[in-house]
Amino acid sequence: MVPRHGHTVNAKRTPEYRSWYSMRQRCLRKGAMNYPRYGGRGITICERWRKSFAAFLEDMGERPAGTTLDRWPNNDGNYEPGNCRWATRKEQMQNTRRAKLQR
Repeated sequence: MVPRHGHTVNAKRTPEYRSWYSMRQRCLRKGAMNYPRYGGRGITICERWRKSFAAFLEDMGERPAGTTLDRWPNNDGNYEPGNCRWATRKEQMQNTRRAKLQR
């Protein structure tokens, strides 16, 4: 099946699409390796993003090099506008449950 979102380059999905797809897997697919830490804990995706990659891209914008999707400022919150950012690895490490317990 060919994606219809326009975010493929030489048949490879873009970083933004891969981030969106991974977010959906860990929150919605019970068989996914990370599901227990996300969907299994009740972390959800807003309906707008769950249904549409285009809406996710419109809200988040292009992913800067060296960043990944991060739930911030509320790491226990859902994936939704206002609680997500593109973050560096260092920023991601400061936004973990373990890091907050060590402070």
